[in-house]
Amino acid sequence: MEERTLLALMIFSSLVVLTETIAQKHAIEIYSLRVNCRVTSRFAHTVITSKIINRANESREATFEVELPKTAFITNFSMSIDGKLYPGIIKEKASAQKEYDAAVSQGQSAGLVKITGRKLEQFHISVSIAAASKVTFELAYEELLKRQLGLFELLIKVRPQQLVKHFQIDVHIFEPQGIRFLETDSTFMTNELTEALTKVQNETKAHILFKPTVDQQKVNPELDETLLNGDFLVRYDVKQVATAGDIQIFNGYFVHYFAPQEMPVFPKNVIFVIDRSGSMAGRKIEQTREALLKILQDLRPEDHFSCITFNNKVVEWKSALLQATAENVASAAGFVRTITARGGTDINHALLTAVSVLDKAERLPERSVSMIILLTDGQPTSGESKVEVIQENIQKAVNGKYALFCLGFGFDVSYNFLEKMALSNGGIARRIYENADAALQLQGFYQEVATPILMKIEMQYPDNAVEGLTKNNFKLFFEGSEIIVSGKISDELDLLPVEIKAQSHTSDLTLKEEANVKEKEQVFQSRSYIFGNFIERLWAYLTIQQLLEKSISAQEEQQKALEARALELSLQYGFVTPLTSMVVTKPTGQQQAELANKPTEADNEKPSSFPVGDAYRMSVPLPSRRRSELQSGSNKKLFPSVGRLSKQVRPATHTKEHPALLSQLPKENTDGQAEPSVLLLSDPEQGLSVTGKHGDKINQFVQFEITYVNPAVQINVSVDEIVLSHDNMNIQLSWTESATSAVQGLRVSTEKESSVTVSLSDTVTVKIFLVKVPNDFLQLCFLNIDHFSDKVTGILGQFYLKGQLENNAKVTQRANERLLNVPGSEHRLTRLYKKDYRLESTSDPVSCWSVVGTS
Repeated sequence: MEERTLLALMIFSSLVVLTETIAQKHAIEIYSLRVNCRVTSRFAHTVITSKIINRANESREATFEVELPKTAFITNFSMSIDGKLYPGIIKEKASAQKEYDAAVSQGQSAGLVKITGRKLEQFHISVSIAAASKVTFELAYEELLKRQLGLFELLIKVRPQQLVKHFQIDVHIFEPQGIRFLETDSTFMTNELTEALTKVQNETKAHILFKPTVDQQKVNPELDETLLNGDFLVRYDVKQVATAGDIQIFNGYFVHYFAPQEMPVFPKNVIFVIDRSGSMAGRKIEQTREALLKILQDLRPEDHFSCITFNNKVVEWKSALLQATAENVASAAGFVRTITARGGTDINHALLTAVSVLDKAERLPERSVSMIILLTDGQPTSGESKVEVIQENIQKAVNGKYALFCLGFGFDVSYNFLEKMALSNGGIARRIYENADAALQLQGFYQEVATPILMKIEMQYPDNAVEGLTKNNFKLFFEGSEIIVSGKISDELDLLPVEIKAQSHTSDLTLKEEANVKEKEQVFQSRSYIFGNFIERLWAYLTIQQLLEKSISAQEEQQKALEARALELSLQYGFVTPLTSMVVTKPTGQQQAELANKPTEADNEKPSSFPVGDAYRMSVPLPSRRRSELQSGSNKKLFPSVGRLSKQVRPATHTKEHPALLSQLPKENTDGQAEPSVLLLSDPEQGLSVTGKHGDKINQFVQFEITYVNPAVQINVSVDEIVLSHDNMNIQLSWTESATSAVQGLRVSTEKESSVTVSLSDTVTVKIFLVKVPNDFLQLCFLNIDHFSDKVTGILGQFYLKGQLENNAKVTQRANERLLNVPGSEHRLTRLYKKDYRLESTSDPVSCWSVVGTS
């Protein structure tokens, strides 16, 4: 059991200090790069300092990039250019934006901080420095590290991209509870580099120093190439002793850590609610099946479970919870293997069905934990589509009885919607990124919630001696995690008593502890291993995080009060939070101000241009890395549409009409015949192009040709067949059966009389649908569109760059009209009802913004 006490703390200070933008190699030279990290009782303070010199004979641009954890708050940034300091200033977000708008024309900025992955965000700034000039960049951030699956892990990504004369990673760890285990690891370590690593450890302190010389950094003595490209990791474990946890006190503030061990695990009553709508087709549904099959095997024999899948219809594996016997698990696995994706998304009905199953469950263990785990990748498009109504329905049905965990797969989901629904029902939300390890992400999340060992936990402290107490009531506690409570104690207090009440699987628990204030403060008298009033800053950090989380599910008036308090603390303690910004000034002659904002997970998705509460679906999804933008090139023949499912009565004249790629048809030639083919998309960096051809007697596409450069493959998809050509070899696939063929990693999969999917690793996926209403024709869409490069062109490709949907005085201000504003042109949009070919043929038509092309 001792191995289970491994603490999982993650510091991701991925360091990509310099991007070369000059022809002369290393004319911009990093001559010093230092990462200093102090971890004191789970609270980490990291400072990254990079010193650069311009050895060119003219001005050059130096770029400083640092990846830091999403959960961290930036506390300071400064640039020093030839001895002149340019500090960052943290202000209220609205005030900082106003100042920035006044300093920069049009008030437009990409911002200095952006989300770069499921755990990281990137700080990026560039500055021009004169010949022979020096610049020092320094960035500091702080984070309260979380215990996750019993393991502390400090990860520093190292990518200086050149040899650095003075390179150093310096990590100090101080854990008053005691350090039980410590190790270092690296993806780039060699025997020579190992000699540059030193590690010193005693009972409570550890010091890790990695300081390679230039020669040790080299790939080989003959080349000026660096080995430092990868991950540097420190893993450690703390000792767990007191049953009521560990209390630490410093300068009038306390923090209480509670992580019980060797407790019996509650039986679980869990319902998996899985989205199988059309947008889940392809790799996403494959990864979901893969993860579910493994999760089913991890169920304990005393657990009870069921599975529900949904598109515009809800399908139950069983109508009741069943015990996780080998026979039932095998039956569920068979059900999971049959899950296919198509149709709409009725989240409301699916979740209400899950709640009903739990409500009606019989003969469950007397002490057990009931939970619902929802996985969806899109907006609600069938049944009830207003997110506020869905949230209200689910909260009323759950009524505090169960925990709801919401997993959003990809970037078409409204993370705000899922997060509010989860937090309102005792759970959490998590985004699952569409990467190769998506199945592992799903399994990893389940592992975090698979072993509940306590419920209804109350951490009680004397009201007359403690103020500013952080959250002290918790619905569930999972093995491998940790409860943290902090507050301010009165000056007269000599003893701090704490009482913990909770329910375990076998009994009700009451744990008591009493901390001697003076004795506890003596622990931190050695200032060399701590930074400032770290427990006070830990308290402020934790309070801000919890205020922001609570505001998500609060009513408007309470939300304003919570955010006002969080803003006050953010400014008081100098944290860049979602409510504050750091204004960074630059030397005269350069852009005078830039903003460092704190992005949220909800910022990392496609925004809606429509009123809150309506559910929308993009017919041509926007790239996640440029979610607020659509772009057009010179070709104006084809435009995407945004559809919203509505409960309004549709005009009968439109119910059978399918849009042609949700687009304007190509112009006719002078002889009245349609153009034989149209270049829809070309991306030279992806090595991908797609052309389309219309039928002679139907104003729809009847043929698509997909061409890849590497491997050199051409796929011709018509209403009659699919032909894959490679090296003068043709492979024919039929619409009458499901089949898969692969050539050098390129996979072509057909679903019987439904669709064909063409996929290649690290490349956009092309999907073509066969539609029979009443004449056969084809429809096209793209998946994994983050892979599109900035060089994508073509009638359809242009819209994966940039443009904006907006109200405009040039358009008659009616509810059914807008403008699509793209570089160099504007286009009128009108609301029309069209069939969404990705949904089942019986589904309702969708209200779309239809764009009329101009020649």
